[in-house]
Amino acid sequence: MVLAGCSHAPIPVSENFPYTAQKKVRSAGHWDIVAQHAAVSLLERMGSHGGRVETLRVVLPDNPSTFDRVFREMLVTHLSASGVQVVESSDAAQTLYIQAQLVRHDSERPHLIPGLFTALTAGVYVAHYLGVHAHQDAALVGGLGYAALADWGRSQYSGGPTHTELVLTLALMQGERHVVRQTNVYYVEDRDVGLFRQPPRSVPAREFKVVSQ
Repeated sequence: MVLAGCSHAPIPVSENFPYTAQKKVRSAGHWDIVAQHAAVSLLERMGSHGGRVETLRVVLPDNPSTFDRVFREMLVTHLSASGVQVVESSDAAQTLYIQAQLVRHDSERPHLIPGLFTALTAGVYVAHYLGVHAHQDAALVGGLGYAALADWGRSQYSGGPTHTELVLTLALMQGERHVVRQTNVYYVEDRDVGLFRQPPRSVPAREFKVVSQ
């Protein structure tokens, strides 16, 4: 009866997703790498669908951020280097839209790699025995341990996860039709949010006429 009662819950229980890695953009050089990857992926996806990029116009969002403006220039550079005819006129055959959105999490960001201590223990165990007569299975476990240690080290060196993420979407349109869309998510340092946030719109000045009474 106790086991039967434990098999039911009033609400779904929480469960983590499988271990994944997510890049963190920390410099303009990283922006350029993202732009290069976006250009290559865009052209590859077009080719896999039997299409081709014709004359292309890259459009900034309204009230662009510093990242939006710099990223557009980098993207145009990589597209042009790949042989794409990028134009500034509005009568281009296709239009590439850039949309960068910030997502802010107020919850704590745990810096954890699942199974880390088990993997480290396996790595240390095999590190001691690899020089002697390591069994193949032990060597495999040790390799996994070293891999987990390397992942942990890389994550530590990157500064760990942040509260802020960048959701970057590129949409290639032909008229009203979506030809290709791709979305990627990156970590952003919390102190660098201003580079990705849209600047405040300037309020036009108004003149008032003072009338004496």
